[in-house]
Amino acid sequence: MQACTLIARAKINLYLEILGSRPDGYSEVAMVLQSIHLADRLQLKSRPHGIHLTCDRPEVPTDARNLAYRAAELLQKECHSAAGVEIHIEKHIPVAAGLAGGSADAAAVLVGLNQLWGLGLTVGELQSLAARLGSDIPFCIQGGTQLATGRGEVLEPLADWEGIPVLLAKPKHLGVSTAWAYQAFRSRQGSLGGDALPKPTLPTLPQALAALSRQDPPALARSLRNDLEQVVLPEYAIVGELRQALLSAGALGSLMSGSGPTVFGIMPSLELAAQARDTLRRQFQDVEFWVTQFAPTGILLQPDPCSLSPT
Repeated sequence: MQACTLIARAKINLYLEILGSRPDGYSEVAMVLQSIHLADRLQLKSRPHGIHLTCDRPEVPTDARNLAYRAAELLQKECHSAAGVEIHIEKHIPVAAGLAGGSADAAAVLVGLNQLWGLGLTVGELQSLAARLGSDIPFCIQGGTQLATGRGEVLEPLADWEGIPVLLAKPKHLGVSTAWAYQAFRSRQGSLGGDALPKPTLPTLPQALAALSRQDPPALARSLRNDLEQVVLPEYAIVGELRQALLSAGALGSLMSGSGPTVFGIMPSLELAAQARDTLRRQFQDVEFWVTQFAPTGILLQPDPCSLSPT
């Protein structure tokens, strides 16, 4: 194989609970992660040596600041490979949006180069390498619906729940730093006298898992939780406004994904999601909207770059 095309799907957080701080500086979390069909497209081509990365979005770095570039470097080092690769990223997942776009791209590079370079690594081995690059990357390799604990890298697959309609909304000119959001949350908890216990009224993980096991959309909507909203919503009012707007437009439930600023609404149908998108676009001129669905996998690989038609 000399080239391949990969589809790298975004994720949303159906549940994000911060349990405390870890000695390694990360936060201990319990999350339910869900792949969605919104995806980047990557093309990988073998070259004799070196890593060359391009992207159709000029704001995306094309050097070692890019997780996809670092994923290729890591495989070269760990597998003692002198082979090179050309990577082109066609971005559809918004940047700094809480949707794991960069993590998905890195996961796609790990999966693709494992094929191009004939490394023979298992999914588990790829995920172990991925955890060294970022907490969301191990999930993105397999995707679907998974429970993530530890700092997000300890994964337990849950029953896939495909096709649930989702409406995404992201302010066009706003990005939120994940590092800032977690640090702000820790600072806020410290200012409350060290009381890091969640409010009793917040949904709990067993509620979310029960809703998922029953595949009950209204129950899932009631169990949505993201502790980072406690610091992001007061700082960025538009995030809270969009959450409320999605609910007013018919969403069963709405939540910020990851560290934001993207919010999503679980919708009763694709038709209602499209209607809500069109209505909200007129109301929020500086916000991007996408209609998508739950997806059962994270990375899709096609050996022939020309064999996958645009979506």
